[in-house]
Amino acid sequence: MFDKHKGNLDGAAPQDDSKRILRQPSIKDIARLARVSHPTVSRALQNSPLVNAKTAERIRKIAKESGYRASAVARGLVTRRTRTIGLVVTTVSDPFTSEVVTGIEQTANDHGYCVFLADSNADPDREKKIVQSFAEQRVDGIIVTSSRVGALYLPLLSEMMVPIVLVNDQHPGAFVHSVMICNREGTRAVAEHLVGLGHRRIAYIGDQFGYQSDTERFAGYREALDAEKIPVHPELVVRGNGKPEAAMRAMDQLLALSDPPTAVCCYNDMTALGAMRSIRIHGLRIPEDISIAGFDDLFVASYTDPPLTTVRQPMRRMGQLATENLIKLMSGQKSVVKIKIKAELIVRESTAMARKSKHQIAKR
Repeated sequence: MFDKHKGNLDGAAPQDDSKRILRQPSIKDIARLARVSHPTVSRALQNSPLVNAKTAERIRKIAKESGYRASAVARGLVTRRTRTIGLVVTTVSDPFTSEVVTGIEQTANDHGYCVFLADSNADPDREKKIVQSFAEQRVDGIIVTSSRVGALYLPLLSEMMVPIVLVNDQHPGAFVHSVMICNREGTRAVAEHLVGLGHRRIAYIGDQFGYQSDTERFAGYREALDAEKIPVHPELVVRGNGKPEAAMRAMDQLLALSDPPTAVCCYNDMTALGAMRSIRIHGLRIPEDISIAGFDDLFVASYTDPPLTTVRQPMRRMGQLATENLIKLMSGQKSVVKIKIKAELIVRESTAMARKSKHQIAKR
């Protein structure tokens, strides 16, 4: 530790500890010990070729022995880089988001970046304000997961000049760098799987907010049914909010039909959890009476009873790709505008051959 009063490195303990003030040594302190100017110290610590090699080695040795650490703030003023990334999430409690965040943080740390996290609570106005705040704090780049604003960032970009990458953008525009799952292909694979099991009355529980992910997933569901000339009955399409409670109400509505569905495609795994709960409350079995499929492959999907058929999103990988793409943007390298991740159908025990009856499910 550097002794301010003695002007040297720690040696023998001073007789009066009350007069000893300890602090982190500065570049000027190192310069005084090395008997050079502080610009020379600065250059030596940045491995500048303008400093004699022997002198630079001596300066670095003194800096190390004195416990000197470069100030990130001071370095940022010189380089105009803060080595920080702003991360906006819809809610930290969402299992999907937490996995994406893990991928982002791991990749950012591997590249020497610190991540600042903010929760928008799925509020578009709050999300926009957070992004503006991050820009004002001079973060080097911003990642937004499941953005509710999307293309509205376009005018912001021209003002802020801060690179932004979106993960699962819910309102995609022509501009943005983004990482997204192939939603349409994913739900189409689910619906095709159910049709292959003999199901003809296949319901869809979607999301009521009209997000892009729901639009694309519903389109995949329709494509699979249209290909087999199976009609999409309006009463079989209901909306929740992506959470179990609303999904229970949606499933109750489907089960109240005179001819209920034999299978259900759910917007996400959290929706599937609610639907499964409703089915059991009505005394029905999964998959004997009704087959259920989700989307995301959250960690709970393989632990439900029965384990849930779903579409796997490589959540950590998506976070990693978003961060790698952002780092390329921040360094001026060529980057991919839109990264599409292939969807993978994971078949488990919650789906099975359609029951023989083509009419109303008998309540047990």
